[in-house]
Amino acid sequence: MPNSNAKLHRGDQEAGRRELVSRSLQSAHHCLEEQDFGTAYAHYLLVLNLAPELKASVKETFQFTLFKWAEELDSLARIQDLFNCYEQALELYPNDEVICNSMGEHLFRMGFRDEAAGYFHKAVKLNPDFADAKENFYRVANWLVERWHFIMLNDAKRNLTYLKAIESAVHSGCKSVLDIGTGTGILSMFAKKAGASRVYGCELSKTMYELARDVVAANQMEREIKLLHLKSLDVEIPKHIPERVSLVVTETVDAGLFGEGIVESLIHAWEHLLLQPKPKNQDWSAGDYGRVIPASATIFGMAVECKEIRRHHRVGVQEVAGVCLSNSVQFFSPTYASAGSEETVEPYTTEKLSRVPGGYIPLTEPCQVMTVDFNDLQELKSLATRKPWNLSLPVTEAGILDAIVVWFVLQLDDEHALSTSPSEETCWEQAVYPVQGLLDYSVKTGDTVMMEVCCQDCYLKIQKISPWTSECGMDFSDRNDTLSLGNEAELCNALAGLQTTSKQDGNSQVCVLESTEIALLNDVAYHECFKAAMSKVLSSLNPSKDLQSMDVDGHGSGINLQENQNKSSLDVAPDPLYILDVSEGFSILPIIAGKLGAVRAYSSVEKEQHQAALNVISEANHFPKETLEFWLSHLEEESVVLQRPKSDKLWSIIILDVIETSGLIQQEVMEKAAISRCLLHSGGKIFPQYVLVYGMLVESESLLLESAVQGTEPTLGFNIAPFINQFKVPVRVYLDLSTLPCAPLSKPAELLRLDLMNPLLNSSSREVKVQICKSGRVTAIPFWYHIHLDEDHSLNTSDESSHWKQAAVVLDEPIPVQVGDELVLDVQHHKSNISITVKR
Repeated sequence: MPNSNAKLHRGDQEAGRRELVSRSLQSAHHCLEEQDFGTAYAHYLLVLNLAPELKASVKETFQFTLFKWAEELDSLARIQDLFNCYEQALELYPNDEVICNSMGEHLFRMGFRDEAAGYFHKAVKLNPDFADAKENFYRVANWLVERWHFIMLNDAKRNLTYLKAIESAVHSGCKSVLDIGTGTGILSMFAKKAGASRVYGCELSKTMYELARDVVAANQMEREIKLLHLKSLDVEIPKHIPERVSLVVTETVDAGLFGEGIVESLIHAWEHLLLQPKPKNQDWSAGDYGRVIPASATIFGMAVECKEIRRHHRVGVQEVAGVCLSNSVQFFSPTYASAGSEETVEPYTTEKLSRVPGGYIPLTEPCQVMTVDFNDLQELKSLATRKPWNLSLPVTEAGILDAIVVWFVLQLDDEHALSTSPSEETCWEQAVYPVQGLLDYSVKTGDTVMMEVCCQDCYLKIQKISPWTSECGMDFSDRNDTLSLGNEAELCNALAGLQTTSKQDGNSQVCVLESTEIALLNDVAYHECFKAAMSKVLSSLNPSKDLQSMDVDGHGSGINLQENQNKSSLDVAPDPLYILDVSEGFSILPIIAGKLGAVRAYSSVEKEQHQAALNVISEANHFPKETLEFWLSHLEEESVVLQRPKSDKLWSIIILDVIETSGLIQQEVMEKAAISRCLLHSGGKIFPQYVLVYGMLVESESLLLESAVQGTEPTLGFNIAPFINQFKVPVRVYLDLSTLPCAPLSKPAELLRLDLMNPLLNSSSREVKVQICKSGRVTAIPFWYHIHLDEDHSLNTSDESSHWKQAAVVLDEPIPVQVGDELVLDVQHHKSNISITVKR
């Protein structure tokens, strides 16, 4: 009897479980209908815990519920609850790539890039064909493992020079080594190979720390090298390392030398982690002393003329497509704004001058800017407190003063050095300090370029750059690079006088634009093309109006807009046509549109400074106040930008930003186009109407070296490539095809069409046959776009004057080809990602 009672009890339990599961499923479905996602999620958790056998059948509905509930929690800023939900979901579905990817997306949006990368990477491993996860992983990989890691690891000369310097130090008695900012661990492995008995490496980035652990283990050195996931400033003795070390090795330098914090980290190292420095004139063998590799650095600079730098940092046009850019607005790039900013802003940009489109012209001889001894603690400490000093460069070539270019020689020890000069074959870029804010940028032989130099906020700053003409009478012929004390007062007066001739004045509206936005403002063809295409659409929608006669400045038939409006004030005013510009960043297209007749132009710029600048330009062009409006101020919910202008109105033109400056397609552009088509009245247009993607096959060793570590040869036999190459991305961006070292192996071919007005013409995949016209190895497929505003007006993003850069798909393995061969390209478009694979 007891056995039968137990069976009855278990039967009752099972019936109760099934009943509870059934009721919970019904409740979950009801909650979903009511959009009560939180309660539905709770019911599904109960069901899956009670009935794991239902996991497969309810998986899709559970995912939908999870994602909806997560969105709600995100909007309510209930972050911990959101992550708890994902952790619960991953306990139930630990190998679900969709949940892993979604978890990563939330983490990435909240700034947890390392953690996000882990989930994206797992999702790709679970399903290598999962396009969303691959695109997300590529996006985050650029953040986590910066592209210069690949270039530097492929620089065999740099690696060998560091190895020899480290070997020399270890052989002279440095047996304990700390590698600050170890990255992949290559310098730590050099030290161990050289014979150091104790080697420590510290790395702040979690991703790079974990990568270094894998690399060190793969090279059988995990027992000899101790890696620390710490910033060097947080390393303590004896908590992390047992005693002071005799050698610190580091390459925490950027193009401007100090930008990665080498000074601060070495001050801390000398005070807390290194043995005392060797006294002057003392032999290394006389005792245990501390030392640093690199030992010192010398910084050089010269003034240059460079059209490419100029067009990215100075607005060089007074009028754009008939719109007068008011003198009341002064445009600057962030590097100029940083001079007077309290925030820590990088005061320079970087360029590889040997590959700048159009090249550059040196206007002065290279000049020594400063030196720094990394083995002198007092000198390092004095850098931050040193007063700014003045520097002058005699002009040796007449031209336009566009920038001061800076590079350095890194003296690793007495015998080994590395130069980042633009004339060297190096993996390094140069630091560029654009010249802005002057009335006249021309210089001639005999003039002098003067500037102020200081080390502040861990950066080398070069500011107050001004040309001093030979007519001014100051004699610079008998002087050093740094002005003598006797000339200092005279120079200060001169500099003060020069600043009064700057373009800035108290009444100017200052507008800081990104360098890409300034390049766009300088792109005359872009604005003229949009003007012509918009005029065509507006004429077709309002044929009774002579749109050209509405030109504010009378470039059409000579009638002023204000006069025209006054003359027709007794007539019934026509309904305005509505134009929406949702371009990314600063755009004057709404003002250009406003010159074309009776329109209401809406700009989607967000920054108050940008709105103020557009208002000043509108006033300077005598616009009625209602012609230009800022769209975001009309929206209750800013996330829903695409909606009707008014409840009873539709748009005549919607301008979408389709191509990023980087050379990639904007994210979600086709989804935006689908919404936009529903918001156009009859005859209205989306600009652009369609985009054609073009590409060609090339052989480029440079693209290979910039995209992946090429085996063990450049890393001197150490096995690093398989680990860091996990973070390679198939597409290189911000390329200039005009200066990219490459050999074209085919003619350009049309790869894909993206039609924003007629989606029936679109295809997410296409096969394209390409004929080989030159023998070689196909290593990459650069691509660019023909942006068709309509059938008559188009823009080519590969044009020399274009503000856009180009991109390229880099192949995993080069493909040898002969003239006459035919390759088939499988072109796929998913969201903003273009993938191209090659078939024989």
